[in-house]
Amino acid sequence: MPYEDVRVRFAPSPTGPLHIGSARTALFNYLFAKATGGKFILRIEDTDFERSKEEFTQNITTGLSWLGLSWDEFYKQSERISIYRGYLENLIEEGKAYPCFCSKEDLEAERQAMLSQGLAPKYSGKCRAILKEEAAKKVEAGDSYVIRFKTPETEVSFKDLIHGTIKFETAPIGDFVIARNFDQPLYQFAVVVDDMLMKINYVIRGDDHISNTPKQILIAKALGAETPHFAHIPMILNPDRSKMSKRFADTSLQDYIDKGYLSEAIVNFLALLGWHPQDDQEVMSMEEIIKKFDIARVQKGGAVFNSEKLDWFNTHYLSHLPDEKLLEEAKKFLPSEWNVNSKMLNSVKTRTKNLSELKEALAFYFELPEYPKDLLRWKEETNVRVAENLRETLKLLEDTEDDLFTEKALEAKIMFMLGEKSRGEWLWPLRVSLSGQKNSPGPFEMMEALGKAESVRRVQAGIRKAEE
Repeated sequence: MPYEDVRVRFAPSPTGPLHIGSARTALFNYLFAKATGGKFILRIEDTDFERSKEEFTQNITTGLSWLGLSWDEFYKQSERISIYRGYLENLIEEGKAYPCFCSKEDLEAERQAMLSQGLAPKYSGKCRAILKEEAAKKVEAGDSYVIRFKTPETEVSFKDLIHGTIKFETAPIGDFVIARNFDQPLYQFAVVVDDMLMKINYVIRGDDHISNTPKQILIAKALGAETPHFAHIPMILNPDRSKMSKRFADTSLQDYIDKGYLSEAIVNFLALLGWHPQDDQEVMSMEEIIKKFDIARVQKGGAVFNSEKLDWFNTHYLSHLPDEKLLEEAKKFLPSEWNVNSKMLNSVKTRTKNLSELKEALAFYFELPEYPKDLLRWKEETNVRVAENLRETLKLLEDTEDDLFTEKALEAKIMFMLGEKSRGEWLWPLRVSLSGQKNSPGPFEMMEALGKAESVRRVQAGIRKAEE
């Protein structure tokens, strides 16, 4: 279907760091806007004054920028309180909302009475009967109150772009609260006012918001606003298909940034959580994803968060980073005193899942770990044979000119020297003496990264160890 004058919004609450699931919601909104030539609006929903914090707003904007999701317009609900107040007053004046003065104790007693009768609890509507003038006097006198929306008993139906037609009977909803007072609008109300005034015509959000939709449609109709098109995307699930919770630290975007995941990998991975292109291509740049993105191809069922798949994407993007960029990114995670070079990084980049693993992977370059003598032996090879082979390799290294001490040149010389000899008996002790590890990069790339002097020193140390 054609999409015209698209305006979408990502509207997080700054009550915690940007959740990885929220980042996926922001990405889908951004992709839809860019794919249709529309606008992507960022709206910070910070009317929960007790829990909202500026540090979380900063975390959200920094995270979106890191992902490459630039917004066309920016709003904060805390700066729009007078606007909401005006619309609350209008709804009360028109008899579509009213102040409710029921105490928490009365409401709880009412709730328990309904439950005891086997009824789904909802507000009885007792304060509906209070005249507007009397209610205004009670508010003016400082009586405690909330503002409730007068819910009509009807059927609300809307066509979701992902789930198809969804219908709700409103009778079980009852008159719900839309504001704590005139200066504290709640989510259900403020979001509708903002969507109306910001001309949001497509609302893309998690399918946990489906139950909010009938209330918001009712409020929109009461305000005389057009109902936007809705697209409720599948929730992100843990591998056991349980809901991924914001309470776990490893589900915040910042946690993945701190671990050294690349933004390109995160974007590519998140885009495929609940959506896939027609050609099933997996590795895609942001530009390619935008070209292929179609909201109609978003799945209904939950999207399982596969950490191994994310690691695969990150390793792929790490391995394809230009040397200069990889060096720049790696230095953020390595000791400042380490004189890291691109040869070192290239030798380990396909062996690491993220940048934070580079420190451990590169450590042997800067301090050769202590290793047992037996590690130098290839299969049943004797220590005497190990020492003999290393001495012959050492002579070749010492005779190699500094400008020829490169991976390709060293490989050619050593392999020529070996001829038909057992490669394992020669290359295994060489690799162990260079790295001190059972698992390490290949000996030729390590020698170029270490340089001639250090390579010679380590092979000499390996010979001494074999002869102990």
